[in-house]
Amino acid sequence: MSMMRFFTAPASSETDPPTASRETVAPGRNVRTTARLLLLTGALLAAWSTIAPGSVLAGSFRIYDHSASATGQASAFTAQADDASAGYYNPAGMTQLRGVQLSAGTTLIAGGFSFQNGAGTQANGDLRGSVAVPPPSNLYITANLKDLGIGSSDSTAVGLAVFSPFGTLTRWPDSSPFSTATTKAAFELIDIRPSIAFRPLPDLAIGLGADVYTFSGAFGEGQVERQFRWPGGLGIPAGTGMELNGRDTAAGWNASLLYTPLRNEDGKPLVNIGLIYRSQATLHLDGQLLAGGTHIADARTTFVVPQVLTGGIALWPVRNKEREWKLELDVDYTGWKSVRNLDSHLSNGITVATPANWISGYTVMIGTEHKWLNPASLPDWDIALRAGYWHSQKAIPDQTFNPAIPDGDNHAVSTGVGFMCRDNGRFLGVIPCGGASKLSPKGLGIDLAYQAILYESRTVAGNVNPTVNGTYRTTLHVGSLNLRVNF
Repeated sequence: MSMMRFFTAPASSETDPPTASRETVAPGRNVRTTARLLLLTGALLAAWSTIAPGSVLAGSFRIYDHSASATGQASAFTAQADDASAGYYNPAGMTQLRGVQLSAGTTLIAGGFSFQNGAGTQANGDLRGSVAVPPPSNLYITANLKDLGIGSSDSTAVGLAVFSPFGTLTRWPDSSPFSTATTKAAFELIDIRPSIAFRPLPDLAIGLGADVYTFSGAFGEGQVERQFRWPGGLGIPAGTGMELNGRDTAAGWNASLLYTPLRNEDGKPLVNIGLIYRSQATLHLDGQLLAGGTHIADARTTFVVPQVLTGGIALWPVRNKEREWKLELDVDYTGWKSVRNLDSHLSNGITVATPANWISGYTVMIGTEHKWLNPASLPDWDIALRAGYWHSQKAIPDQTFNPAIPDGDNHAVSTGVGFMCRDNGRFLGVIPCGGASKLSPKGLGIDLAYQAILYESRTVAGNVNPTVNGTYRTTLHVGSLNLRVNF
């Protein structure tokens, strides 16, 4: 949604099965049985095609919000990247961090969707509840090698990030006009990212990392899944609950840089330029087709995690010992055009061609942060106020749109606060924020953010499944929380 920008695969008509490109029929099978098999395969795999990971939209189902400090700035954080969440936004930024830093957080998503077709029929959907569960979460650990006693230079850092890069949880009523296309959908992928960053030059940092995409039962059911209602026929009663699911593990890589052309007298950046490239990765989603909980066949589809290129520039008009004010502009490009089809393969040897033809697009993010350092009213604390805005383009064309992900152009408005205590401060008035021991934290912090994501009204026409045609409206509310510990 994008935060999550939804992900989905194209819809297909349940009444007009796709053409099988290859078929294997056991010797002796009669023509009638073969015809029934082809019809069943076509109808069911048409549905399977819609669960393959899709677009979170230029974001479609891609999640942009991976820490409350960034969410408060509409994720315009690529060039700032000055806390442990740099492990996602720009690993090269880890060279700005000292000691060992940890951050853990979660994102609560609420809101819903509405639909109305030309006949006036309406339906309302939600996130499988008032709040999506499980919520997308994140964990970051970074370490400066010199501070670990490894080497004499402070120019190298390592990190580990775990987060939910894509995802969707949607639910529509069984009585909706398009219930034979979708009733529920989930895509609960996680990314495990180890990375290293170093400075070959004083003002240039480079980061390199791997992205291991996988599914885990710790995050929901640990699979991609779509449910729908059978329209009737072929011996399966109308209204039978159908489910298609799958899972896989795949690897990609990322490379990033952070260039600082201007610093203040204390050596802190006044201008940062950040860039990160995330490569493609291919998931071969192996799963099952179920009818009323009964196994019908094994199924496989392939989804290409798109390449992503994000660049940003951050400026600090004010940066001194009392306060810091940052402005940042980021532009994100998601290469959804690599998802040209979501062809499905059934265990009986039949292949069903399913075009996708997604569209690559951009997201523009603008964010600001104003930070007070050790204010007189709250000594030993840093206090930050944040705000931001983004605009993102839709990725799924009308012809292959599926309500499993009500994708559309969207706008987001964010705000947030951050509190970090050090030295003689006490977190929550009880926990010391600093200490002389090497095991004592040197800082404890909390970040909070709220974001409203407003989707432009979208009217779908000419879809391959006519029941999907109509007008969709979506509004999402996002709340983010991160706890930080610096050693």
